[in-house]
Amino acid sequence: MRLGNSHESIKLALDTLRKNKLRSALTILGISIGISTVILISSAINGLNTNIDQFIRTLGTNALWVYRFEPFGGRPTTQELNRKQLTFEDAVAMRALPHVTAVDPALFLQNFQTGLGPVSLKHGTHKIQNTILQGDTTAVKETANFDIVEGRMWTEGEEVRTAKVVVLGHDSAEDLFPNESPLGQDIECEGAVFTVIGVLDKQVQPFGSGRNTQDNAAFFPLPTFRQLHPEVKDFWITVKYDDPKYKSLVIDELRELLRRRRAVRVEQNDNFAIFGPDSLTRLWNSLTGGLFLFMVAVSSVGLIVGGVGVMNIMLVSVTERTREIGVRKAIGATRKNILLQFSLEAVTLCAVGGVLGILAGSLFTLILHYAVPFLHASLSATWVTISFVVSCAIGLLFGIYPAWKAASLDPIEALRYE
Repeated sequence: MRLGNSHESIKLALDTLRKNKLRSALTILGISIGISTVILISSAINGLNTNIDQFIRTLGTNALWVYRFEPFGGRPTTQELNRKQLTFEDAVAMRALPHVTAVDPALFLQNFQTGLGPVSLKHGTHKIQNTILQGDTTAVKETANFDIVEGRMWTEGEEVRTAKVVVLGHDSAEDLFPNESPLGQDIECEGAVFTVIGVLDKQVQPFGSGRNTQDNAAFFPLPTFRQLHPEVKDFWITVKYDDPKYKSLVIDELRELLRRRRAVRVEQNDNFAIFGPDSLTRLWNSLTGGLFLFMVAVSSVGLIVGGVGVMNIMLVSVTERTREIGVRKAIGATRKNILLQFSLEAVTLCAVGGVLGILAGSLFTLILHYAVPFLHASLSATWVTISFVVSCAIGLLFGIYPAWKAASLDPIEALRYE
């Protein structure tokens, strides 16, 4: 036998596992739990990231939003809430900027905290509640990337003459007209009658498998909406530009234009916000950062417990094999040989736990993928690799002391050990 051969050391480690099956199983259980937790949580995060990426792609890569404060990333301050509202004329001025292809100033009747609307719609005996009302210009066709499954959007002529027309969201149309086409039909909204001219497709739902509240909506030409709710004046402006490479330039031009129109002095900060889909990405990354820390904390408990178990079983193994160590040293094994042997045994023990943890985590991910399909849970090759490396590192970290203790035994004293 070659005492320094790593393959032989691994074989001895596996023999040790087979001889002490229950003890070995309990030892690697902590490692397996920690690794499977890492795999499962990372798979869930990977699926959520996929959902967010798909949702952000639907918003477009060359779109910017302008509002009196940025709604993503924190509660607005009192000062931000008291800022002067953007106007329709601000949006008109933006259309003249280079690289800007479309500008849609929109008004909403919606509770942004709950995501629900305060209005009911009615058609015959069918009635729906919590509907979001939105007023837009014809530019919404270019800025919002809406998919129309039936009918059309309104024309400029209908917008100019404040036509009583409406485009319904998917769920609004489905609930009001369950067994018939809504096109050409009338609905009642807050005492007024509107003709349905179009129906939108379902919008992407980044979280959850239920209905998207944005699908329970009714879209009106902007003058029609203002006639219906003249008190709503808080414009949300969407700006579409021609090429993503001009994003910084467009932001600078918008900022300069608004500071001039809103009479912001040089020493003052902006009293408006310009942001895009990347704001959602930053917000999501900050949320997943917290989830990642939770993952590390939970998995670390199992890994530390497993590591302590590995150290314990290796110390017991050193004690049980003291005489064997003495014999090996007597026939020529060096401290390096013994250190390598017991270190590899510890690493092998943890590697087995890591493989079992990866298999268990993969199984749980598969179950999660089919049990919660909207989550799109999927394995991350990066985290599988990291998990296996960490499990081996745990074996090395917690196995080095028992290996050092074995390598440091005096061969004469070891041979006398009973």
